[in-house]
Amino acid sequence: MAVDYSADPDKKSGLGLLIGLLITILIVCMAIIVIKTRFTITSVDITGNEHYTAEQIENRVLAGKYGHNSIYLYLKGRFGKADEVPFIEKMDVELLSPTAVKIRVYEKAVAGYVEYLGHYLYFDKDGIVVESSNEKVAGIPFVTGLDFDHITLHEKLPIDREEIFKLILNITQLLTKYKLNTDKIYFDKNYNITLYFGDVRVYLGTSDHIDEKINRLRFILPELTARSGVLHMENYTGEGDKFTFTND
Repeated sequence: MAVDYSADPDKKSGLGLLIGLLITILIVCMAIIVIKTRFTITSVDITGNEHYTAEQIENRVLAGKYGHNSIYLYLKGRFGKADEVPFIEKMDVELLSPTAVKIRVYEKAVAGYVEYLGHYLYFDKDGIVVESSNEKVAGIPFVTGLDFDHITLHEKLPIDREEIFKLILNITQLLTKYKLNTDKIYFDKNYNITLYFGDVRVYLGTSDHIDEKINRLRFILPELTARSGVLHMENYTGEGDKFTFTND
């Protein structure tokens, strides 16, 4: 009688499955190593940001455990929903290579903010309320003296002179241009302008010659350090005008 001494077919099948599993695990491990080493973002170029630092923008865009993986970032940008970031209209994220990304920030043109019912409401050049926050944002002036009985997010502030909003933005841009940081912009009932710098109030009067007034102001303010009172610039008509300072 002949005896078959060949290997057990079940054992051969099990060995084949084990080898296949080990090869699969090895391939997966190699893929993970390649993804981690070849697709990790190490260079981030950020432009257009003013209200947020580059680090804050990077932490927003590349957030999460896999945030610095370029494959994950690509899939997130392709199929995911963009997170809303206060004061930012949009952000364009461009992968330059598997390890480099460029982020272009488009911020909302915020002219100033008002305080209403315990919240700070930020508005643009057209008076549209673009953000509501519990925190003050540095570099955006606090505007007072405007009368309104209600405010609605994403709608225009209800005041009777819409051109005031463009004036506020103009003042803000001039202050930024001349590196002046005001604590507050105040409008009286006739919309005359007063700027607050600590204990110094600068009475600009109307918007006439506003550029020249603020330009001259940058040279005068350093001389008023540690003083308290009102600088009168409301009668400015051109070069050579004298300004008076009234102590408190």
